[in-house]
Amino acid sequence: MKLKALALAVITLLPVTAAAHQAGDFFVRAGSATVRPTGGSDNVLGLSEFNVSNNTQLGLTFTYMATDNIGVELLAATPFRHRVGLRDTGDLATVHQLPPTLMAQWYFMGVTSKWQPYAGIGVNYTMFFNSHFNENGRDTGLSNLSVKNSWGVAGQLGLDYQVTPDWMLNASLWYMDINTKVRFSAGDQRQSIDTHINPFVFFFGAGYRF
Repeated sequence: MKLKALALAVITLLPVTAAAHQAGDFFVRAGSATVRPTGGSDNVLGLSEFNVSNNTQLGLTFTYMATDNIGVELLAATPFRHRVGLRDTGDLATVHQLPPTLMAQWYFMGVTSKWQPYAGIGVNYTMFFNSHFNENGRDTGLSNLSVKNSWGVAGQLGLDYQVTPDWMLNASLWYMDINTKVRFSAGDQRQSIDTHINPFVFFFGAGYRF
């Protein structure tokens, strides 16, 4: 009896290891999301390809763990703002976009590991809005800018580190297949330019489990 009582006392005093990323969990991550376009476009006005600038905004992800290893995640963000120009003319326009992305994820480690690497694949829908030429673009004779919304495949690699039972740090890398048509008027001619933005998205932030 004394041995049994001693064993129970030891077990009671041992620290409890909190499970990480287990079935039924819901957590939110927030941090900086930097979009870095890597693609190009068809030749524009016989000059060069479009050049699209990087931009950093607040990124948010919402994740539900369907099993201990499978998660479903939605990426959201505040609107990204990109400057668009040509190599020889400088910035011509400003384009805003939102890229909501739905991912299916696989988490490689068990529920007791503080380190949780994962990979995901899914679909991206990019909405372009408030696209307009700046003064430089208008002085060049350009007008009536529009950018077509895009559907595409997305992939990601990420890593969570469980700091406490509820808080985590996160770093992840996304790739999005964003192909669109940029339409505008150059004088009295209407132009339609196939444009491949295809950005990498770098996310650094913290997460909270509910």
